[in-house]
Amino acid sequence: MYDPAEEDDAIYETRSRTSTRRYRSNPPTRERNTRDDVMIDRKAVPQRRRSGQTREMPMVEVPVRESRDLKRERPKAKKGNPALLIMVIGMACTVLLIIGMSTLASWWHVYQDDLHYGRPRTSQFDAVVGHNDSAQNKTHFVIINLNRRIQIIEIPGGDPSKSRMFTGPSLVGDGQDLTPAWGEAKDVNGDGKPDLIVHVLDQQFIFLNDGSTFHQQH
Repeated sequence: MYDPAEEDDAIYETRSRTSTRRYRSNPPTRERNTRDDVMIDRKAVPQRRRSGQTREMPMVEVPVRESRDLKRERPKAKKGNPALLIMVIGMACTVLLIIGMSTLASWWHVYQDDLHYGRPRTSQFDAVVGHNDSAQNKTHFVIINLNRRIQIIEIPGGDPSKSRMFTGPSLVGDGQDLTPAWGEAKDVNGDGKPDLIVHVLDQQFIFLNDGSTFHQQH
């Protein structure tokens, strides 16, 4: 009568006079999957069965990796219009150039005024106006833009003890405290006496001469 246990015992080699047994493993079998053309390795490790049990062959599966890579199609990026891009860059550069030139011109103008008029903006001149002065001792005028308010100082005949001050117009607007003012003596009403003319930007303010002092014309 065929006994499966005897067949299992024949697989294992035994040595006399020792209790150690060596197991002979079956060589790995290789199966071919003809459907996906993928190789699968499987190893079977024999185990000795106990009496009354059916022999089981545990299978060890190796991860399968497909040999063919799947390529995904990437959407093609839309190409922009190079002429439009160049035009936009050119316009941006033009705007930046205009702003830069304007800023530079403004800075240069203020710098030149700093050299000529200082801070606060101050101008001076001498003239003969008939107020205790002469060609040798002219009257000295100082015109100051002090916090957007024009102040005129007259020193008749160059004598500081006789100095007097006249208040001119107030300037309105940002940066007007840096606006220079300058003056001149000129007869504007034809009475033969030099009058005082104060220039601020494109405006002029007249102070009439009555022979001893000045009065602002309204």
